[in-house]
Amino acid sequence: MATLSKAGRKAIPTKDFAGPDKSFPTENKAHARAALMDAPLSERKGNITKAQKDKIDAKARKELKKK
Repeated sequence: MATLSKAGRKAIPTKDFAGPDKSFPTENKAHARAALMDAPLSERKGNITKAQKDKIDAKARKELKKK
């Protein structure tokens, strides 16, 4: 699991988060993989909508395709 400290989260630009309220960081491959795994769980729990999950998935996949 990709861990992120409070200071580390603050250091990441807002554009590198895929979810609402700076959730689901996707600034590197480890966090992108975690977002792909965790977004479906959040959707099932009702924390995010399907549209938000789809956006998170798309942004995470885009990060994973980078070299």
